[in-house]
Amino acid sequence: MRLALGYVPLVDAAPLVVAVEGGFTAREGLAVDLVCAPSWATLRDKLALGHLDGAHMLAPLAIASALGISGPQTRLAVPMALNLNGNAVTVSLPLWAAMAPEAGDVETVARAFARLATERAAAGRPLTFGTVHPFSSHSYQLRLFAARGGLDLDRAVELVVIPPPQIAEALRHGRIDGFCVGSPWNSVAVAEGYGRIAAFGSAIRPDCPEKVLALPDYALAASAPLIRAVRRAGEWCAAPENRPELARLLADPRHLGVDPALILRALEGRVIVDPDGTQQHDARYVVFGAGAGRPAPDQADWFLDQMEAGGQIRATPAQRVAARALYRPDLYDAALPA
Repeated sequence: MRLALGYVPLVDAAPLVVAVEGGFTAREGLAVDLVCAPSWATLRDKLALGHLDGAHMLAPLAIASALGISGPQTRLAVPMALNLNGNAVTVSLPLWAAMAPEAGDVETVARAFARLATERAAAGRPLTFGTVHPFSSHSYQLRLFAARGGLDLDRAVELVVIPPPQIAEALRHGRIDGFCVGSPWNSVAVAEGYGRIAAFGSAIRPDCPEKVLALPDYALAASAPLIRAVRRAGEWCAAPENRPELARLLADPRHLGVDPALILRALEGRVIVDPDGTQQHDARYVVFGAGAGRPAPDQADWFLDQMEAGGQIRATPAQRVAARALYRPDLYDAALPA
């Protein structure tokens, strides 16, 4: 069976990339073509139109697609998750200097951000922040970060959608004041000297559910071997001894095309947060492997709660049932050896 699987260039696409490049899918009898998509909207539409047989996908976007509230309504299933965490909030160096937080913990930084955002909104010059898609954990983490400082993000800050590979450049050119994105694009902004990581996503919402493997109904016949391949690839990604090789693979121009040292630091959770070389450590900065793979229907409940908090949906009981049904732990469990 030959499959086309899509992904957006991010570190958390690693289980899908490794499953194919590392031969895990071939050992399961699958021929897989990896298709790199420039944005989440492009990937969503390719999946909806049948140009892809599955994808590395934002979990809330998979829910929104299945419910018909983002793009064409698509019959999808989520037979496994790919990772937890991996995002960060990054701001421009002038904004960080103006915030001047007294400490680096998320509460103190959020209060400094809220103070400055309130001042700018009152002066008629609201801050502009980038997010990768309206239906994304990134958008919800930005709101949660603002709320930690007592700020209503939607009232004080303008949000714009920018694809992950383009978001650091938007900060470089002053089109935005900050963003929330997945690795490695926060580190790219720091390494190139115009960004400061203000908060790890793992500090805003610990073990935040992130990307999933989304399959259209017609591809479910291949779900068992694909689950096994991606699960084993995820375990390989999680092994510390494989991180240097994984960083080199992801850094390839076919995938992310960035310095492998930036990717390696994200995998190790030892992230440089400012151009002066200040480092912060979180062993769960991005999580792969068995602990992240089993799809949990209660994650759908959390995402619907965030959608409601952001005014994106007023979920009906039927929509909540449909969102939970999207997650298929039964397929995941059935695919794996006892």
